[in-house]
Amino acid sequence: MEPLAGHNGGVSNASLPLPSSDRADVAASLRQALLAADFTADGLLELLGAPAYAALARSETVPALRATRGDSGLAALVRLFLLQETVPHARVADVLPVDALLESRWLAGQGGELRATVDVRPYGGPSGEDWFIVSDLGCAVGGAGGIGSHDEGVVLGVGGASTTLAGITVRTPVGSALDLGTGSGIQALHAAQHATRVTATDLNPRALKFTRLTLALSGAPEADLREGSLFEPVGEETYDLIVSNPPFVISPGARLTYRDGGMGGDDLCRSLVQEAGERLNEGGYAHFLANWQHVDGEEWQDRLRSWVPRGCDAWIVQREVQDITQYAELWLRDAGDHRQDPTAYARRYEAWLDEFEARGTRAVGFGWITLRKTGAAEPTVTVEEWPHPVEQPLGETVQEFFDRQDYLRTHDDAALLAGHFKLADEVMQEQVGLPGAEDPEHVVLRQHRGMRRATKVDTVGAGFAGVCDGSLSAGRILDAIAQLVGEDPVLLRDRTPAQIRLLVEQGFLLPVGA
Repeated sequence: MEPLAGHNGGVSNASLPLPSSDRADVAASLRQALLAADFTADGLLELLGAPAYAALARSETVPALRATRGDSGLAALVRLFLLQETVPHARVADVLPVDALLESRWLAGQGGELRATVDVRPYGGPSGEDWFIVSDLGCAVGGAGGIGSHDEGVVLGVGGASTTLAGITVRTPVGSALDLGTGSGIQALHAAQHATRVTATDLNPRALKFTRLTLALSGAPEADLREGSLFEPVGEETYDLIVSNPPFVISPGARLTYRDGGMGGDDLCRSLVQEAGERLNEGGYAHFLANWQHVDGEEWQDRLRSWVPRGCDAWIVQREVQDITQYAELWLRDAGDHRQDPTAYARRYEAWLDEFEARGTRAVGFGWITLRKTGAAEPTVTVEEWPHPVEQPLGETVQEFFDRQDYLRTHDDAALLAGHFKLADEVMQEQVGLPGAEDPEHVVLRQHRGMRRATKVDTVGAGFAGVCDGSLSAGRILDAIAQLVGEDPVLLRDRTPAQIRLLVEQGFLLPVGA
């Protein structure tokens, strides 16, 4: 279930001390109290109702305020931790260990009223775990209103980018995992479920404190927390898994640590990807979210191929492209600049456009980059654009993609024709053409799982895919099709492997026994 978004109630993050991160006993007591009160993702959905729950994801709090007018303990917790409202001490005295929370600075009090010092969001884990993400007040991420913060060291919660990265990550058991730029710790929390050892780094020391709070409040093992930029805190250490949702925004001046990485253009993302190869163990995966520039006179695909380190396969998917005006407006609004002095807003807008013009940037792409360390003499690099809906989580789909690359790399056309294939589950065939026409203009195979791809095939390709059940080799199926349509089987065998190869690469056909 998606996490909720909220607001800061006008409280400055800088004016509130952080909870003590070395009081594991208090975090455990708070966790027990929250669970006992059903302060979980499912519990909130039941209390608030779907419309109010969805409104919070748009940074709209009025429906949730209306839904929590009652005197239940859960309603008071929602107002306290999600809506950042002051709550009378008496309303939560029987629900929370108030004295311990005040002493350890989870709560602050004055005149019989309590307020939260941090944002605490219920977050449902992939196997139904009840987790909690701790972040700065009003920075849970979500909604058209953006963060609206100019605090340099602000620590965000979980937004669409975070859940996307968590969803595409391969979740096989590993010995070591690195969460680079951990923020509030959501990726470290996920990694702790399948990695023996988790290292989390961040340039912002406040982020490391929030990560420790998130892990403790979620009942997860502690991580090895290290302060520093990019790979500097880990030196020459290597990992089985690297994940990073870095501050990838391309902006002039790099004003905000949580958003801009302090490097020009897309250099930060490029540096991360290029340096990851040396930090991966053989067979290890690295997953990144990134922005990249579309520069005059250069194909964006070529730009990204140049980022891939030696010895790594790569799958790079561009999910969205914005022209430079859309991009500037998005991030100016996210920081709340549009609500300030119009002259200052226009000046900052101009600075963004000047920066893009100086770099020859006409648009900015967003997507994900996955590397896999391989000893292959000729690594496979796939760069594609896929802006269409996908089915998350995609970790298993990502792993299967690279497994199929291994198969294709080690099977020439002769071996391909000798192989056996099976049509993937939930693949449907669509015929497109004019009504009443004897033959369709073209045939489309469409997936209803994973990437949900669609691809055109000719009648031979459609017929081949339709009878692939693993019992016959590809060559024998083509011989039968050749006899059926009156073609020379030798010619058909010569021209069809390229189409089979594409269907395997895209996941429509699965090698049997590979």
